[in-house]
Amino acid sequence: MEGVIMAPKRRRGAGAFPKPVESPAPNPPDSAELYAALDLGTNSCRMLIAQPKGSQFHVVDSFSKSVQLGAGLESTGRLSRASMGRTVQALRICQQKLKRHKVRRMRLVATEACRRAKNARDFIRQVRRETGLQLEIIQPEEEARLAVISCAPLVSTKTEQLLVVDIGGGSTELVWIDLTAVPKRDRPRAIMRLHSGFHTADSPFPAAKVVDWISVPLGVATLRDQFQDVEDDAARFALMSWFFEENLAEFAPYANEQAREGFQIVGTSGTVTTVAASHLGLKRYDRTKVDGLRMTSDQIDKVIHGYLELGPKGRRNDPRIGQDRQALIMSGSAILQALLRCWPTDRLSVADRGLREGLLYAQMSADGVLEDGPF
Repeated sequence: MEGVIMAPKRRRGAGAFPKPVESPAPNPPDSAELYAALDLGTNSCRMLIAQPKGSQFHVVDSFSKSVQLGAGLESTGRLSRASMGRTVQALRICQQKLKRHKVRRMRLVATEACRRAKNARDFIRQVRRETGLQLEIIQPEEEARLAVISCAPLVSTKTEQLLVVDIGGGSTELVWIDLTAVPKRDRPRAIMRLHSGFHTADSPFPAAKVVDWISVPLGVATLRDQFQDVEDDAARFALMSWFFEENLAEFAPYANEQAREGFQIVGTSGTVTTVAASHLGLKRYDRTKVDGLRMTSDQIDKVIHGYLELGPKGRRNDPRIGQDRQALIMSGSAILQALLRCWPTDRLSVADRGLREGLLYAQMSADGVLEDGPF
């Protein structure tokens, strides 16, 4: 028809979505550079696979699951069949990850629950038989030492007296370190050098002095179990806190009250990170906001009092606490409050790191694959 402009014929496929340009897949890390660390505790099974990167490491894969290996241990002295079954299932997943990444350098450790259980050796053999993994039960001093070196990056150059606290499921480790003989800029590195032992041989480097350390056989799970027959929430909390403080009697780093100037506490545990997340009002946990956060005793007390006001039902429904943590948060808070009664501070550094990171640092440091020279 005259005056009508015909639309050009559409090419076949015109208007279709453009074909995406595929970026080349990143090269997987060389398995020879990978290290793994597995921490089997009283409550959780956790693993990290990482590769060295500068003076730190880059996490390639991770795993964390609440297995409650120590459930019932307080009353029976044994690991139950159900808890061992849950744990073996979790360890199978870890074994698959290790196999997939072809990890050759690893340490797989078990702590307080296996130290105390009468049938721990049978359990270790069962794990080897069913998963191929060889767990080693480490002693309290090594557990404390690994917790300390994991926190080295958080140690301030101004710190002269350092208390590292690791609140676990079955035990709590405290290590007091004197850094006054170490030049300020070297203090974090001096902490890292403790990977070879609290009482190291002569070294050309200025040494951090471990004044005292203790492993208290009370953690968030074992302390809760000891007082679970107390029905009143506030009374149970007070009893747990004072009972834990009584167990600190043997820990006496200094006979007299030391100066607070240059004093820092580093707390590493799910309790400390949960309290920090609650203080920040995080409904979704964000490690970048929590790890390294500094809190005062007053701020921590305010959060703990808030937990008490919520009561058991309120805590179960509080997104800042989370379902995995709500059953253990009050026993952990009781431990934390007892520590702050003994050593009040406005410099508690929150560490979202612990035994796994310590195991990785220790392996990498021993192999000399971290930058800035040997630790």
